[in-house]
Amino acid sequence: LEIFVTILNENDNDPQFQQPNLTRFVREDTEVNATVVAREDLSATDADLDIIYYELTATVQGTDGYFAIKGVNNPEIYLQEALDYDKFQSTRLLLYARDRPVGSPDPTRTATATITIMVTQADTRAPWFLPCTFLHSDTSVCISSPYSGTVNISEMAVEPLILRPGPIYAIDPDSTLNEKIVYSIVGGNTDEVFSVDADTGNLTMNKIVTSPESFLLQVMATQANNVRKYSVTPVEIKVINKSLYPPHFERGLYSGAVEVGLPPRSFVCQAGDPSSPLTVTAADEDFPDV
Repeated sequence: LEIFVTILNENDNDPQFQQPNLTRFVREDTEVNATVVAREDLSATDADLDIIYYELTATVQGTDGYFAIKGVNNPEIYLQEALDYDKFQSTRLLLYARDRPVGSPDPTRTATATITIMVTQADTRAPWFLPCTFLHSDTSVCISSPYSGTVNISEMAVEPLILRPGPIYAIDPDSTLNEKIVYSIVGGNTDEVFSVDADTGNLTMNKIVTSPESFLLQVMATQANNVRKYSVTPVEIKVINKSLYPPHFERGLYSGAVEVGLPPRSFVCQAGDPSSPLTVTAADEDFPDV
């Protein structure tokens, strides 16, 4: 008598991840659809030789939808939405491996792998001139104010010029990279009157100006490691006459008179002369024609 015995495989083993905890560093400029974690690093095994079904979720608020797996049976993780370092710098993903499809009425065994994604900053933005203000709530765009200053006609300034709202200064907004900034004048510098220090941004004079004109300089801030990352800002320098004397009133005391009941915007008359409006005038010896 021959007896044939068939051994039935019972689902008594959990799926196993070779690496249940993984960390990956991903640059914020990684292209969409690029692979972040390879399939071979995430594939689970099952001693029962069952087909493995995968599911990926994000546990950090605001990071859902950025990463996905290639398929229910393919755990390869790829970038689904473009990253922005300013929005988040890390997230944690949970990858579930099941030996039955989701929703199956059969008993299911599950394994979980934790994948930590660290977003690293990339060189994506041009220098910012300071001070600047953010455009609404978008911290990736900072609008700077133009610089302005004055020099005296026919006078050579030996110190760096004092500008408003402050000295020429730019930073690399990719703060973790903080690349060195180099300054240069790229326009408006007629007769090479001005120079800018490449390292500090200090603006100085090379020669005097003999006519009351204005200069509208174009100053460029460039990343030392990448000339394609640059910004340009206007710097207006007005040439004025040097002020040696303060303005003064032509009289020490002015006296006027008004009648009771006059309507608004009525003239105030000189005291003792109701036919002449009261006029208050000042003079300045620096500007005799004004």
